[in-house]
Amino acid sequence: MSELKGTKPNFSLSNLAVDFPKGLRELAEKSVTNTREVYDKMKAAAEDATGALEGTLSAAAKGTADYNRKVIEVARANANAAFDYARDLLDAKSISDVAELSSTHAHKQFEALSQQTKDLTTLAQKLATETAEPIQTRLNSSFGKLV
Repeated sequence: MSELKGTKPNFSLSNLAVDFPKGLRELAEKSVTNTREVYDKMKAAAEDATGALEGTLSAAAKGTADYNRKVIEVARANANAAFDYARDLLDAKSISDVAELSSTHAHKQFEALSQQTKDLTTLAQKLATETAEPIQTRLNSSFGKLV
């Protein structure tokens, strides 16, 4: 049994002891050959698809990490702005100073929020594109080989 290890079985109908008509034998051998070719193509396509998925998951993980870093950066900037605002309020001498500080802080925070939203949207779109595009291209290429 160990002698067969690593050997490839031979499925040729010409090795059978039964005598089939020549036309039937050729048809069967052609069918086996075609089946092998289709199997090889399917196997190659599946391997390509697996590689594409691995690459896509890696890109998605990196993109997600970049997005999460940006969210933390945004949270830190907003927390610092809130503490700065609170410190400035404690230094205010009058109600008009408080009103001016509040107006200035609200204006700055609105601008910061607008920019933060743009930045996060850009990162999310980049993540979606970088994740979807490579797999779509590779899968189209892989399955195109099957046709």
